Amino acid sequence: MVDYLRILLAARFAKTDERGASAVEYGLLIAGIAALIVVIVFAFGDNIQDIFNDTCDTIASGSGCASD
Repeated sequence: MVDYLRILLAARFAKTDERGASAVEYGLLIAGIAALIVVIVFAFGDNIQDIFNDTCDTIASGSGCASD
């Protein structure tokens, strides 16, 4: 009976340890994605800003691409 209780307690603690490990894994995954976003913004920020400004200027001037 004592051995059975030890096995149950060991299984319960093992499940808790896995939850902690998966939380750490998710945290590392989120940190990696955030770092990737920062790198992309710094690498392509000027190009994206130029495209955005060109689009805004086109919309503000009212010259559309469609011909009626």
